[in-house]
Amino acid sequence: MLLIGKSVISLLIDEAHAAHPRECCGILLGEAGRISEARPTANVHPSPETHFEIDPQALIDAHRSARGGGPQVIGYYHSHPSGPPEPSATDRAMAAGDGLVWAIIGHDSVMLWQDASGGFLALSYQVVRA
Repeated sequence: MLLIGKSVISLLIDEAHAAHPRECCGILLGEAGRISEARPTANVHPSPETHFEIDPQALIDAHRSARGGGPQVIGYYHSHPSGPPEPSATDRAMAAGDGLVWAIIGHDSVMLWQDASGGFLALSYQVVRA
Protein backbone atom coordinates (compact mmCIF):
# COMPACT_ATOMS: atom_id res chain seq x y z
CA MET A 1 0.00 0.00 0.00
CA LEU A 2 1.27 3.42 -0.97
CA LEU A 3 1.26 6.30 1.51
CA ILE A 4 0.38 9.78 0.26
CA GLY A 5 0.29 13.05 2.17
CA LYS A 6 -3.08 14.68 2.80
CA SER A 7 -1.62 17.95 1.50
CA VAL A 8 -0.68 16.17 -1.76
CA ILE A 9 -4.27 14.97 -2.30
CA SER A 10 -5.57 18.49 -1.57
CA LEU A 11 -3.09 20.02 -4.01
CA LEU A 12 -4.05 17.57 -6.77
CA ILE A 13 -7.75 18.36 -6.43
CA ASP A 14 -7.07 22.12 -6.22
CA GLU A 15 -4.86 21.97 -9.33
CA ALA A 16 -7.54 20.10 -11.26
CA HIS A 17 -10.14 22.74 -10.33
CA ALA A 18 -7.82 25.63 -11.21
CA ALA A 19 -6.93 24.15 -14.62
CA HIS A 20 -10.49 23.25 -15.60
CA PRO A 21 -11.49 22.89 -18.46
CA ARG A 22 -7.87 22.01 -19.27
CA GLU A 23 -5.94 19.07 -17.86
CA CYS A 24 -3.48 19.87 -15.09
CA CYS A 25 -0.31 17.84 -14.76
CA GLY A 26 2.79 17.48 -12.67
CA ILE A 27 5.34 15.27 -10.99
CA LEU A 28 4.94 13.07 -7.89
CA LEU A 29 7.96 13.02 -5.58
CA GLY A 30 8.96 11.06 -2.49
CA GLU A 31 10.66 7.80 -1.67
CA ALA A 32 9.73 4.15 -2.12
CA GLY A 33 6.23 3.55 -0.85
CA ARG A 34 5.48 7.19 -0.03
CA ILE A 35 4.43 10.21 -2.10
CA SER A 36 5.33 13.30 -0.11
CA GLU A 37 5.11 16.04 -2.74
CA ALA A 38 3.30 16.94 -5.93
CA ARG A 39 5.09 19.46 -8.12
CA PRO A 40 2.76 21.23 -10.58
CA THR A 41 4.16 21.79 -14.08
CA ALA A 42 2.96 23.48 -17.22
CA ASN A 43 0.83 21.37 -19.53
CA VAL A 44 2.65 22.02 -22.80
CA HIS A 45 0.44 19.81 -24.99
CA PRO A 46 -1.11 21.74 -27.92
CA SER A 47 -4.58 20.40 -26.93
CA PRO A 48 -4.59 20.77 -23.13
CA GLU A 49 -8.37 20.35 -22.92
CA THR A 50 -8.04 16.67 -23.81
CA HIS A 51 -4.35 15.77 -23.38
CA PHE A 52 -1.40 16.47 -21.14
CA GLU A 53 2.33 16.75 -21.60
CA ILE A 54 4.56 17.61 -18.66
CA ASP A 55 6.99 20.42 -19.38
CA PRO A 56 10.18 18.52 -20.30
CA GLN A 57 12.43 20.98 -18.49
CA ALA A 58 10.51 20.47 -15.24
CA LEU A 59 10.98 16.73 -15.59
CA ILE A 60 14.71 17.11 -16.27
CA ASP A 61 15.03 19.38 -13.24
CA ALA A 62 13.19 16.89 -10.99
CA HIS A 63 15.44 14.01 -12.07
CA ARG A 64 18.55 16.16 -11.65
CA SER A 65 17.44 17.13 -8.14
CA ALA A 66 16.80 13.46 -7.28
CA ARG A 67 20.30 12.51 -8.41
CA GLY A 68 21.60 15.25 -6.14
CA GLY A 69 19.89 13.81 -3.07
CA GLY A 70 16.45 15.39 -3.41
CA PRO A 71 13.17 13.51 -3.42
CA GLN A 72 12.83 10.76 -6.02
CA VAL A 73 10.47 10.93 -8.99
CA ILE A 74 7.74 8.46 -8.01
CA GLY A 75 5.47 9.25 -10.95
CA TYR A 76 3.18 11.80 -12.53
CA TYR A 77 -0.30 13.21 -12.20
CA HIS A 78 -2.91 14.68 -14.46
CA SER A 79 -6.60 15.43 -14.43
CA HIS A 80 -9.57 14.35 -16.48
CA PRO A 81 -11.71 17.52 -16.47
CA SER A 82 -14.91 15.71 -17.41
CA GLY A 83 -14.04 12.07 -16.92
CA PRO A 84 -13.40 9.51 -14.20
CA PRO A 85 -10.02 9.15 -12.45
CA GLU A 86 -8.99 6.12 -14.47
CA PRO A 87 -6.66 5.67 -17.45
CA SER A 88 -8.20 6.76 -20.74
CA ALA A 89 -7.46 5.18 -24.10
CA THR A 90 -4.99 8.04 -24.70
CA ASP A 91 -3.31 7.39 -21.34
CA ARG A 92 -2.93 3.71 -22.19
CA ALA A 93 -1.47 4.55 -25.61
CA MET A 94 1.05 6.99 -24.11
CA ALA A 95 2.11 4.82 -21.15
CA ALA A 96 5.74 3.73 -21.03
CA GLY A 97 5.28 0.61 -18.90
CA ASP A 98 8.05 1.92 -16.63
CA GLY A 99 6.46 0.96 -13.30
CA LEU A 100 5.96 4.56 -12.15
CA VAL A 101 2.83 5.80 -10.42
CA TRP A 102 0.18 7.84 -12.19
CA ALA A 103 -2.30 9.81 -10.10
CA ILE A 104 -5.40 10.69 -12.07
CA ILE A 105 -7.85 13.28 -10.76
CA GLY A 106 -11.48 13.22 -11.89
CA HIS A 107 -14.87 13.92 -10.35
CA ASP A 108 -13.15 15.40 -7.25
CA SER A 109 -11.36 12.18 -6.45
CA VAL A 110 -7.88 10.77 -6.95
CA MET A 111 -6.95 7.27 -7.99
CA LEU A 112 -3.43 5.90 -8.22
CA TRP A 113 -2.24 3.56 -10.95
CA GLN A 114 1.01 1.75 -11.64
CA ASP A 115 2.19 2.04 -15.23
CA ALA A 116 3.10 -1.65 -15.49
CA SER A 117 4.50 -3.39 -18.56
CA GLY A 118 1.17 -5.13 -19.18
CA GLY A 119 -1.01 -2.07 -18.62
CA PHE A 120 -2.21 0.04 -15.72
CA LEU A 121 -2.77 -1.59 -12.33
CA ALA A 122 -4.93 0.08 -9.68
CA LEU A 123 -3.00 0.87 -6.50
CA SER A 124 -4.41 1.13 -3.02
CA TYR A 125 -3.22 4.02 -0.90
CA GLN A 126 -3.53 5.49 2.55
CA VAL A 127 -3.67 9.23 3.16
CA VAL A 128 -1.31 10.35 5.94
CA ARG A 129 -0.85 13.71 7.63
CA ALA A 130 2.53 14.79 6.28
